[in-house]
This record gives sequence, C-alpha cells and structure tokens, in this order.
Amino acid sequence: MSEAVRVPSPATPLVVAAAAPEERKGKESEREKLPPIVSAGAGATAGLDRGAKGQISTFSSFISAVSPKKEAAENRSSPAHLVFPNIKNVREQPPVCVDVRQKQRTSMDASSSEMKAPVLPEPILPIQPKTVKDFQEDVEKVKSSGDWKAVHDFYLTTFDSFPELNAAFKKDATASFNTIEDSGINAKFVNAVYDTLLNTPQDVQKTVLKGIINSLLREWKGPRTKDDLRAYFILLQNPQFNNTSTYVIYAHLLRQIATLVEADHHFLVHWFKKQYSRLSQKRFKQLVERLLQFISLRLFPAKPEEFPPITKCSWWIPSAAKVLALLNTANNLVHPPLIPYTDFYNSTLDHIDLMEEYHTWQNFGNSHRFSFCQYPFVISVAAKKIIIQRDSEQQMINIARQSLVDKVSRRQRPDMNILFLNMKVRRTHLVSDSLDELTRKRADLKKKLKVTFVGEAGLDMGGLTKEWFLLLIRQIFHPDYGMFTYHKDSHCHWFSSFKCDNYSEFRLVGILMGLAVYNSITLDIRFPPCCYKKLLSPPIIPSDQNIPVGICNVTVDDLCQIMPELAHGLSELLSHEGNVEEDFYSTFQVFQEEFGIIKSYNLKPGGDKISVTNQNRKEYVQLYTDFLLNKSIYKQFAAFYYGFHSVCASNALMLLRPEEVEILVCGSPDLDMHALQRSTQYDGYAKTDLTIKYFWDVVLGFPLDLQKKLLHFTTGSDRVPVGGMADLNFKISKNETSTNCLPVAHTCFNQLCLPPYKSKKDLKQKLIIGISNSEGFGLE
Repeated sequence: MSEAVRVPSPATPLVVAAAAPEERKGKESEREKLPPIVSAGAGATAGLDRGAKGQISTFSSFISAVSPKKEAAENRSSPAHLVFPNIKNVREQPPVCVDVRQKQRTSMDASSSEMKAPVLPEPILPIQPKTVKDFQEDVEKVKSSGDWKAVHDFYLTTFDSFPELNAAFKKDATASFNTIEDSGINAKFVNAVYDTLLNTPQDVQKTVLKGIINSLLREWKGPRTKDDLRAYFILLQNPQFNNTSTYVIYAHLLRQIATLVEADHHFLVHWFKKQYSRLSQKRFKQLVERLLQFISLRLFPAKPEEFPPITKCSWWIPSAAKVLALLNTANNLVHPPLIPYTDFYNSTLDHIDLMEEYHTWQNFGNSHRFSFCQYPFVISVAAKKIIIQRDSEQQMINIARQSLVDKVSRRQRPDMNILFLNMKVRRTHLVSDSLDELTRKRADLKKKLKVTFVGEAGLDMGGLTKEWFLLLIRQIFHPDYGMFTYHKDSHCHWFSSFKCDNYSEFRLVGILMGLAVYNSITLDIRFPPCCYKKLLSPPIIPSDQNIPVGICNVTVDDLCQIMPELAHGLSELLSHEGNVEEDFYSTFQVFQEEFGIIKSYNLKPGGDKISVTNQNRKEYVQLYTDFLLNKSIYKQFAAFYYGFHSVCASNALMLLRPEEVEILVCGSPDLDMHALQRSTQYDGYAKTDLTIKYFWDVVLGFPLDLQKKLLHFTTGSDRVPVGGMADLNFKISKNETSTNCLPVAHTCFNQLCLPPYKSKKDLKQKLIIGISNSEGFGLE
C-alpha cells in the first residue's frame, strides 16, 4: 500500500513527500516509481556539496585527527555522557554557521505523482562469511578460551568495505532486495554483532572504526546502489558512535547519508519504519538519542579540544538534523508512532538564542543559512512558546509604537491606554459586549489585553483578564447556547452543524483562543485533536480568499475522538463479511436533525439513489467522515479559523504540531504535584506549618482524578501551563475562619484559602468536599 511520507529537507521548514506506489509485480530488479521529496534546490544543496568537496582533504586526513589523545579517549569503554556546562550567555558560544536554508513550506499535493531513477547494477558480493549461529558460537568459545582471533577476523573482514557489510548481513547475498518495503538485512544478526562489539577488546573496536573510515573514503564519490544504502543503514546503528572520540567519523557518515538523493531517502525512511516496527522500539529510541546527543555536544562540548573548530565543521549539525528528519518521518508513518514525538525534542536548544534562529529562518530565503527552525520537531513546545511569545511581544510593541507616533504626528496628547487592548464589558451582557468590543477594536488585537467590568472598581493586574476568559468560555460553551455540542462519550465539544445567518460568535471563540495564546492564558476548553489539525490547515492564512481553510484529511480515527459510537458503527461496516447492501440497506445519504426537523444530505451527486455495497463502502465511510468533520461545519469552522489567525497570524505557527497548539491553548494534561509543592507560595502560612504538611500529605496521596479536581478548583483548569507547575504561581493563603468551613479558591489568582485545620483527617474530608462540589457556586 502507498503511504504518505513527509521528509523535511535540510532547506525547508517542513517538506512533504507523497505516497510511494506498490512494487510492480514480477520486476524485483526494477526500481520502484517513487515520489520525490521536494528538492532543496541547487542553491541549498550546494551548501553540503561544497562542504563535501572543500573538506575532502580534511576527510582524507581525519584518520590522523583521531589523535593519541582521542585514542586514549577510545580506551575508555564507557560511552560519553551528555554534559551541559553552566551556560550564562549563549552568545559567547561559537556560532552555528551552516549552509542551508529555505523558508517556503510545500504542501503534500505539490509533489509530482511519481519519479523514476536509473537502475544501477548490483555489484557481485563476497561470499557470506558467517551465519548468526556461527558468530554466536565463536563468541561462546571466547568465554572459555579467551582467544578473540576468530571474532576479530570477522569484524576485520565485515567492516572493511560496503560489499563485505552486505555479504555479512544480507538475508540472501544473491538477492537484490530492490524494494522499499524490505531492506533485505538480517536485523537479528546486526543487533547481535553490535551488542557484542562493545564488550570486545579495544583493538577489535579500533579495527571496526578503521574499517568504517576506509569504507566511507571509498564510497564518498560515485553513484549509489541499494547495497550502499544498506551499508549506511547498518553503520548508522553502530553503538560506538555514542562515544565523543568517534564523532569525527560519525559526522562524515551522517554527511554522506544527508547528501543522498531524495529517492534514496525514501528507501531509508521505509526501511527504518519496517525494521523498528517489527523489532525493539528501544533501539530506535537509542538511534534518536545518539543524534540528539551529537548535536548537543557539538553546540556545547564538555571538552572543546576533542572536536575540530566549529568553523571547519559547520556541516556537522545540518547533517545530523537531516538524518534525524528521516527518523522522524519514519516514526510518523507508524500508527501508533514508535516513540512519542516529544522524544525528538532536544532540550539543549532551550539554551540557545532561539529568536536568532527564528529570524534566520525568516529572513534568509534560499540562501545558505541553517536554522533549527527548519527542523521544528527537535524544538520543544516550551521553546516554541518562547518564540511565539517574543514574536507576539514584538508585534505588540510595533503596533503600540505606531499608535504613539500617529498621536504625536497629529499633535495630540498621548494616552497610555492606546498601548493596550482595553475591553469594557458588562457582566449581564458578557458575550454581546465582548463581541462588539473585539469587532470595534480589531486593529488592537495584538496589543496587551486589559479588561474592565463596567460599574466595578479595580485595576486589571491579570486577575480580571483571566476571569473574563473563564466566564466567557463557560457561557459560550454552555449547551443552552447552541454553538457547540458536548459529546459525553468523548468528553469534548464539537461545532454545531445548525445553519445560521451570522457566524460572528464562532469568530469570537477563535479570537479568544488566539488572545489566550498571545497573553499566556490557559483555557478550560475541550476540543478533540482533530480541531487543532484543522486549525493548522493551512498554518498561514492564504492570500487568495477563495482557497478553503480548515479543511484537512480526516479518518474514522478522528471521528472516534468525537463520536466513538458512530465511528465504531462505521468500522463494523468496513469489516462486515456479509453482503453490505442487503444487511445494512444504506445509501450515500446522511440524515441530521436541525431544530426538530430531519434533513437529508447527499454525500455525492445522486447519493440517495446509490446503494452502499462491499465495493464502495470505503468511499462511503470516507465521504461520511468528511461530511461530519469538514463540510457540514465549514462556515462555522472557517469563522473560528479566521478569528484565531487574526490574532496569531505568524510564521511561528508553522513550527507547531496540532498537539502542540492544543498544549499552548489548554495546557498539558501531565500533572507533577511534587513540582507544584516546590513552587507554591504561602501567605499567612510557612511551608513548615503543620496544616501545610497535612495538606501536601493528603494531596500527594490523592488519585489522579482528585488531583485534577484540586487543580480545576483553584485555577479554573485541570491542565498545566507549558512552562510547568511553576508558571501557575500557585498560592496557599491562611483563611482565619472557623475550621468547620470548607476551603475557598480565587481562580483568577490561582489562590487557595485554607483554614488551619487541626487534623489531617479533617483537612482531607473538607478538601474533598470542596473540590468535588464546586461547580454551580460561581467564581470568586
């Protein structure tokens, strides 16, 4: 089956490749027709090419670069650990100056449907030296005899050249294995050889490294064959590259892989997907961690003298990032993924100048400049939040400055209020007043938000803004309001498909979400993941207003996150073994109730007269799902989309995954109550007071559902901000009332008012009653 492949090129923030067609029957030797990964272009690829040619003498001499000092490092059997120095000013670090950069994002449909490449003849391979069983027997003999000669000879021969590698590890040395679905490598044998390698004497390990050097030198020039790809695939898994003393060799291996043609990258991606979906996911994670560590230690070396000067190896990090992109693509092709997407985050990047990276990505077009923003999957969501916030702040400052300049140019007295988005609303007309204010002040949406409730004294120091968000969200999402439908089975809201004359309130909800991200407010909203995927389709508002927005490819899995029962029924239809037409008696038609009236909609022209059969049921399910999640709510979601992007219009959104947008809006569902304990502030209490000790003993012993209720009771949301519990500014204040009273929460200030209970049992009882029965009593 064809599968969509998204392989970010070193020259693009996100580059997409289309699906690879099935292998032609009876033509194993013929290369498959493969969709291209969009080329980095002559300008971008020239960066790595020039690096290859300009540095080739360095490569030829890097055997000598493995100096006695490095050989001493090799003699340390333990691999290098990731060490971060105390970083005070990142600008003092050597600049990462590399050769590739392209800003344009390419859509999945932009690639041509197929690409043919000339078929290179497969070389004649040496005879396979040993089987897995032979190798394991040799290793067992070493335990009794202590003689490593047979094992040493095997490593010496196997790693001496690419043909020898293929001869040793191919399942069948006589078969070409010219297929994208099967690398033809005996993965069990590769794992056994590498697991044994780290326990061999140092002379054996040095033999392997010297063999790799010779192999890379021989293969540096000339066209690639499938056996070359297999050799790269095998060498990349070498655990010796955990050690910093091998980084010079590792870097050249990465560069050769990074500069392969796009069709070869497709093969590698699918081979990674197939091998690691069948075998241990732990090994795949080790591959990723090895590359992340390589990047981290090149940025901040614990011993700078171990590496060449950064000016002579500026291609190290771009090469590693490109190979990481291949692994990330392979990970995304597996459902569920081999490892969580967060395992690709490199926390070291939180300590570099992220805005310099972002501005490089923004400003240099197709010139030869590298930025980590070209590979956003390695940037943590916390780092992306910093980029978005600073980009937002800069936009706020620019707009506020322009407002001041306009005032002064008209000889008017400047008013500091023009620096803010000032909202004046009545509590009794909260939705209508908010909508009117945001409509009138559309040009001020990117200014700092300040809220005033009419008839109430007080300055907005953040509490009133949060209260406005909380009250407005609760009112808009109330079932009686009719804008959203709450699905109890999935515990989430979805857009009502009811037709109306004005969709401005959906635009208001989008603006609210945008303002929340812009002003670092966590909202208590329960949208399914599909919503955030639609919100990034596309991530930047198209200049052509006729291009539809908020439309994305949806599946039954997306529907299951909203309407699990309906999704289950459609899955039953797809797997039904009987006669679908006779047993289900359905047509390409959908029925929906709108204000008590049943209305029908054709899924395709003449759908009411087309029966669903075994042959067309997949089309029916796809059209049905697309109708429910895209077409039936298009106007509602388009208004919502434009509202969100009217505030958050920024290229920084291109860095985000849908899951990361959800975290920015709603916070993270992962609670760490110990982190909350460490960051809590106290008013009237000290952390050593008996009541506080009782409180934390009780809370840390709560099950997860009660911990979430406590968080919701005190902050208005059961989720954690992107920056973690410390960003909550959680405070416990002493409430000098009777100990018979329940705790009180000020959600606008994330404050819990706790009476001085005399026993742990009394505190636990009162706290559980308070957090479990807080709904319906209003906000303080």
